[in-house]
Amino acid sequence: MITYIIINTTETSKVDFNQVLQNSPSTLRLTCDGSQAILKWEGSEPSFVATLSSYEGPYTHSEILPMMMLPSWNCSVGPIPF
Repeated sequence: MITYIIINTTETSKVDFNQVLQNSPSTLRLTCDGSQAILKWEGSEPSFVATLSSYEGPYTHSEILPMMMLPSWNCSVGPIPF
């Protein structure tokens, strides 16, 4: 099962991209204003999550999808990359 969390983009330097399904900060899904990003992983929670000062979640795929339809996230043209 894939798990999702929302983090502040100010904390992307704490992300170990070897532990998540994204490759780098440039592959993160961001809010329209760039203030938040979604991280996703499969299996156990990555160890670096404990170092984040705040995050929202965890969410399942069915829980995160409605959030991605909110105007704050839905600013790109084309399909949602999930």
